[in-house]
Amino acid sequence: METLRAQRLRAENLDDPLGIDVERPRLGWIVDCGRRGAAQSAYRVLVATRPELLDEEKGDLWDSGVVTSAATQQVEYAGKKLVSEQRAYWKVRAWDELGHEGPWSGTGCWSMGLLSRDEWRGVWIGSKKDVKPTKEKPKPNVYLRKGFGARAGVRRATVYATALGLYRLWLNGERVGKDVFSPEWTDYHVRVQYQTYDVTDRLREGDNAVGVLLGQGWYSGYIGMFGFQKYGMDPAFLLQFNIEYEDGSRDCVTTDGSWTASLGPVVSSDLQMGETIDARLGMPGWNAPGFADTAWTPADVMYDYRGWIVAQMSRPIRETGERTPYSLRWTPDGRVLIDFGQNLAGWLRASIKGEAGTRITFRFGEALDASGVLYTDNLRFARQTDVYVCRGGDGEVFEPTFTYHGFRYVELSGDGPFELGETAAVVVHSELPETGELETSHPLVNRLIENVRWTQRANFMSVPTDCPQRDERHGWTGDGQIFSGTAAYFMDVSAFYAKWLVDLEDAQRPTGAYTDFAPFIFGPKTEFDNDFTYTHTASAGWADAPLIVAWLLYETYGDRRVLRKHYASMKRWVEFNRALFPDGIRDDVSQYGDWLSVNERPFEERIAEFGRMVSHYSTTPYDIFSTAYMAYSAKLMSDIAAALGEEEDRRTYGERFEHIRTAFIDRFVDGEGQIKGDTQTAYAMALELDLLPERLREAAVSRLVGKIRELGDMATTGFLGTKFLMDALVREGHADLAFRLLLREEYPSWLYSVRQGATTIWERWDGWTEERGFQDPGMNSLCHYAFGSVGEWLFRNVGGIGREGAEAGFGALLIRPRPLGGLTFARCRYDGVSGPAATEWRIANGEFLLNVEVPANATALVYVPSVEGTEVLEGDTPARLAEGISEVGREDGCAVFRIGSGKYSFVSLLPV
Repeated sequence: METLRAQRLRAENLDDPLGIDVERPRLGWIVDCGRRGAAQSAYRVLVATRPELLDEEKGDLWDSGVVTSAATQQVEYAGKKLVSEQRAYWKVRAWDELGHEGPWSGTGCWSMGLLSRDEWRGVWIGSKKDVKPTKEKPKPNVYLRKGFGARAGVRRATVYATALGLYRLWLNGERVGKDVFSPEWTDYHVRVQYQTYDVTDRLREGDNAVGVLLGQGWYSGYIGMFGFQKYGMDPAFLLQFNIEYEDGSRDCVTTDGSWTASLGPVVSSDLQMGETIDARLGMPGWNAPGFADTAWTPADVMYDYRGWIVAQMSRPIRETGERTPYSLRWTPDGRVLIDFGQNLAGWLRASIKGEAGTRITFRFGEALDASGVLYTDNLRFARQTDVYVCRGGDGEVFEPTFTYHGFRYVELSGDGPFELGETAAVVVHSELPETGELETSHPLVNRLIENVRWTQRANFMSVPTDCPQRDERHGWTGDGQIFSGTAAYFMDVSAFYAKWLVDLEDAQRPTGAYTDFAPFIFGPKTEFDNDFTYTHTASAGWADAPLIVAWLLYETYGDRRVLRKHYASMKRWVEFNRALFPDGIRDDVSQYGDWLSVNERPFEERIAEFGRMVSHYSTTPYDIFSTAYMAYSAKLMSDIAAALGEEEDRRTYGERFEHIRTAFIDRFVDGEGQIKGDTQTAYAMALELDLLPERLREAAVSRLVGKIRELGDMATTGFLGTKFLMDALVREGHADLAFRLLLREEYPSWLYSVRQGATTIWERWDGWTEERGFQDPGMNSLCHYAFGSVGEWLFRNVGGIGREGAEAGFGALLIRPRPLGGLTFARCRYDGVSGPAATEWRIANGEFLLNVEVPANATALVYVPSVEGTEVLEGDTPARLAEGISEVGREDGCAVFRIGSGKYSFVSLLPV
């Protein structure tokens, strides 16, 4: 009999992480087995200081013994106390439901970082340059180097490094690590992350050299509408290089005043403005031993940093792919326009040949205007312009270091003749494992799915940003929370969102109010934008994000620790609302509301005023919207308290929810079920958040459905209302109408943008229309994931893979594909914390054929559409249902079955 095999070992949701600072890391694995009904009944974990001990089945750090449990995730290390730089190797074996012992897994590992501040021995260094950056010329990168010697017999060499700004690291001329923007964005007033690298194999006996390229990054570069130098004036670098020898002795190389510094070929660099490289200033070998740095100056010792220095506990930003040009054309005036066929975030790599001093300019944009010229109006103050000055000769390759752009098109122009060789668009984002795939019989829906995926890639850049191209790129919380469910289907966001929750708590005001984006920046007026002072706190639907995202991590990954870590912080937010709005109605000031919703006034009035349909900031009254979200947070706080066993808080916040609910009904809902504002969003939110009495729900549903149909099966919801709308329609028995909204091809709709050639999700329904062209360029990103929140709905309702009930994680699956809207086929796969689940369904000759794969250690409740009174069969050659399938009953035109792990096939007669 086939037994369970434990695999995909992770610590703190990461693959073999180095330098973590969690003293009791959580371990996780999945189990695999080809037979039906396989489940884990027990496990044993061994953790050792050396892999050889594991071979002997010895865990000198921890031997869990045989633990009777089905848990494969969030298993907390409970062995000896771990100390700084401790290395730990581990493996696990599982027993199946029959008690049969499985084989040992492969070996996983992790290492501890520097666990206390006094273990950092270096000082911060850099180069103090009293130069004011401008849009046209940001400050240059700084080059740092240090030569040192090493003896023979190195056992282990580890680098711990960080910067206020960005750094890249070389040892003996070879790049250390693959990260491209380290350290990642945090509120530097509070904390900075460090990275750990094992360089044992790169250290050599005798002379060695460390080279560092230091850039402005988020710390002192231009940042989101606020200008330059919002955290500090000049970047600084900190490194500690610990060397252990076989004889037990140690050396330590640290940053200090003995390092040297210089400027070099990267003469200006900024994440948003772009980068200028003068190849004539190249310094071959600057990061290798033997380089003559006599012309360099001593590095400046910078001010000490008084924030937290913490380990990076999320997956790094890296190059994740390349795209070759879809088309390339030269214009009569000597410009080159490259179309990569896909809107993305990253940069251009290009082979260039020109005379020494030839200046080549690269401009980046998401679209072309009506005349075929690069469209850049929607960038606002972000220049997205790189420049390369040729050194002359062959073999020149342009590639920037510390900038990235949101683009599909690149325009090249030179102040003299040049030749262009091979080019590639380098795709860059946080390197998160991709977990979800979905394909349907509808080609436009398939393109929509890919548009969501590409938009997530472009905007998951250390934090979930709103857009990758214009002068913003902030971690807007309303956008991030409404998309979080979709994000978790497409990628493993467990560590990514856990990092962002730390940013959100760091940004929380003393009052308890969360900010509307994080990491946070106070926004005084600047020379670039003098219309607003950005304070951005406590906006409904935005500031509620920490509770929504934390609950998502618990529901999706079973992460209870993240709830506990931020519990007090989340309570402060709910108490902030209680103190300000004790009567249960939030009616303070105008906020964002259902951002960029569509005007629902009669068609004749809209045409008379605007000449077209138009997106508004919010058509739903702010008090309706804000009160609904205040109730939502109270309910979530009650649920979170229950998950943590905080019974008193569970009751308290449950009562708070009921108080707000009663106030909502009394203030906003009339006796016929009509809600103030009478918008689609108002009804959808009230239904989904359980804010209506049972006696009025049917009337509210009828009003919602009627409003959609009156407009010709058209949704008018905005950023946040759209997700509520699609879920409410399905829940209230109108899935067919939801599918009509999904498949609508006229404006406004998802497929309208697809028909216009969009390769990512637009910020607004009317980002471009045939009647008016591009929308207001001040608010018109063509790569913005908010309306992509439909991705979660697609996975659950088209692919048919969701969670059953309130159980955390995906150990209990709900398999319920809905063959509606004329779709005849779908194939779906989701690789969750229990392992990969998959569905494939098709309609053929009036029959519904469904294949299901449930991962080992999981179960599923399966809904099979069928004609009542007919038999559901199994297999390619239909036969009676086999072992491992139990019939539950019927519901909503479906036969319902309970199954265990394994592969299953169902065949039914499809209702007409």
